[in-house]
Amino acid sequence: MTEYPLDADAAARVAAFGAIAPMRQRGLDEVRRAVESAPLPEGMPTMADVQDLLAPGPTVPIPVRIYRPTERNPAPVLVYFHGGGMVLGSIRSFEPLARALAKASAATVVSVDYRLAPEASPPAQFDDAYAATEWVADNAELLRVDARRLAVAGDSAGGSLAAAVALAARDRGGPILSCQVLMYPGLDRDMACESMKAMPDAPMLSRADIDYMHELADHGATASPDCYRIPALATDLTGLPPAIVVTAACDPIRDWGERYATRLRDSGVQTTVTRYPGVYHGFLMRSDATARGRLAIAETGALLRAKFADPLAL
Repeated sequence: MTEYPLDADAAARVAAFGAIAPMRQRGLDEVRRAVESAPLPEGMPTMADVQDLLAPGPTVPIPVRIYRPTERNPAPVLVYFHGGGMVLGSIRSFEPLARALAKASAATVVSVDYRLAPEASPPAQFDDAYAATEWVADNAELLRVDARRLAVAGDSAGGSLAAAVALAARDRGGPILSCQVLMYPGLDRDMACESMKAMPDAPMLSRADIDYMHELADHGATASPDCYRIPALATDLTGLPPAIVVTAACDPIRDWGERYATRLRDSGVQTTVTRYPGVYHGFLMRSDATARGRLAIAETGALLRAKFADPLAL
């Protein structure tokens, strides 16, 4: 394997996992079992309240978990979509990141347990994400949140969903979003970008694993991909909410997020993009494990606090 310039704590975390067989070799069921059975870290941020609810979905109810870091009402709200290539993950396995975002931003976080592929074919994942966001906006008083300070966020595949929801909200006259937070987002399918070519065997996410997850995520699709499945296909990025884009230096899909950030900026969208050196794809899933992860959460939270304090009238 190529040597990657990881920070010492990031390298130690990678080493702690030992040699990991490719996802295709392990199989989806085993990969899911490993993700869901991993113990949650001790000392996760304490919340004033945690509540499980069901939001109405296009076909079946959507489980959501609501994290309230304070009793402040109405609070700004962040609708969060977890990572996992559209085929892995849950509100349980990504609870550490949801709690960290809630604490850092002082916002209520609504974590969405959208349907996974291949059991649910696309666009089920996007449909659930958009329906959950509309539900939060439409039920702001019931949820004790401020619909005027509503943002979407996601990591990896969840970042793609957050970007897609922002596009659809603009296109459909949907909820007005204060911000979109895209953390090492899987926005594209360009397998020939420079970061992909340079890091096909990167730690935590390899080219082979990306190919496998794409195959699973596309299973049963009956229509050609559009910008709500692959946001990089969008030809017009004007009129979108301000963006916070987080990327990792040792991530094969790094260029996808950074190119989209450049396009947003060039389309007149206020955009903050930060590349964190020394870390791998997915470093925020357990942000407590690395100094760079803790810093990224703190900086992202600070930006969100500022945007919620002084929302733009777009």
